[in-house]
Amino acid sequence: MSDSIIKEKSFELAVCGVNFYKYLVADKKEFVMSKQFLRSVTSVGANVSEVVNAQSKADFIHKLSISQKECDETMYWLELLKETEYISENDFKSIHEKSNVVLKIIRSIIITTKKNL
Repeated sequence: MSDSIIKEKSFELAVCGVNFYKYLVADKKEFVMSKQFLRSVTSVGANVSEVVNAQSKADFIHKLSISQKECDETMYWLELLKETEYISENDFKSIHEKSNVVLKIIRSIIITTKKNL
């Protein structure tokens, strides 16, 4: 997985998320939800990176499942930030779409791996 699309996409999502967090803190003065968002969005890629060192297929699936949960959580915080009017619909769509792409790739990898067990 060293040169995989999921590593690339999850890293891009993390970079986008960090920059979005900086915007939320500096411009919107939002500190609580933005911190939760930052933790989850950066955790997606961190857990994907750990997959490389999985000790078994079960461990591989487990680590990717954690990444999937973190991606779901990222999307939750984005939805909450939008509904509480901290972010615009356009800001929401941009990052939400990236998160959704990563989530679909992770789910696909998990499903395929389970089929091959």
